Amino acid sequence: MIYNILLQAQGDGGGFMNSQLLLLVGIVVVFYFFMIRPQQKKAKEQRKFLENISKGDSVVTAGGIHGKVVSVEADTITLDVDRGTKITVNKGSVSLDATKSGDAKK
Repeated sequence: MIYNILLQAQGDGGGFMNSQLLLLVGIVVVFYFFMIRPQQKKAKEQRKFLENISKGDSVVTAGGIHGKVVSVEADTITLDVDRGTKITVNKGSVSLDATKSGDAKK
């Protein structure tokens, strides 16, 4: 009985290869829609955010420093962090808008 089942499973072999290829393609599609595409979308939103930073925005740096934008140059941003204390950071180190996250200084 087992011998007959094994003979039937062996068969042509073409259908087995097609199903493996279909499974592989399905896995690639799932990875694209659940991992790659959301990362690309988030990176695009981050680039747009960095391009639109303007004076007066409250932001948070990647290091966790909260501040208000005093000036924006080509690659740097000057932040007012506490009563006149200003620091200059690289534009790429600004990670998010503090007003949208609810962490803005009052």
